[in-house]
Amino acid sequence: MNELNECFSAFDRIVYEHGIEKIKTIGDAYMAVAGLPSYCADHAEKAILAAMELVDFIENRRKSRPFGFEIRIGIHSGPVIAGIVGTKKFAYDIWGDTVNIAARMESSGAAGKVNISDRTYQLAKDRFRFESRGKVMAKNKGEMEMYFVGHSGE
Repeated sequence: MNELNECFSAFDRIVYEHGIEKIKTIGDAYMAVAGLPSYCADHAEKAILAAMELVDFIENRRKSRPFGFEIRIGIHSGPVIAGIVGTKKFAYDIWGDTVNIAARMESSGAAGKVNISDRTYQLAKDRFRFESRGKVMAKNKGEMEMYFVGHSGE
């Protein structure tokens, strides 16, 4: 539990530095959104930069902890519904197909990689290097075009 807390605390710092809003943690999953609560045109770039830093953090941490966590990140860009829910314990949350597709990007990815949708790729293709994965089967979505984000030195 302490390891997870230390990692999530570092994640909080990293996403904050990139102007990204943490939504929630669910078990060992960490959900965040770029472009909320205020729209920003470079939300895809911010999400990718933060994701790459999260991967670097975990990879560096694993060097000193042989049983450390692995990380798999999925990113999709699109509209969401956002709001505060609850009457006693309030929570800011997001919903919609964009959230579901981002989850499919994560579950269809690979350890140590940032997997993105074609929509995110179209927004960021001139800023980063990518490895096309072609069409990959995504649960309840069918085949979707996916890309791994190229990392420094790749």
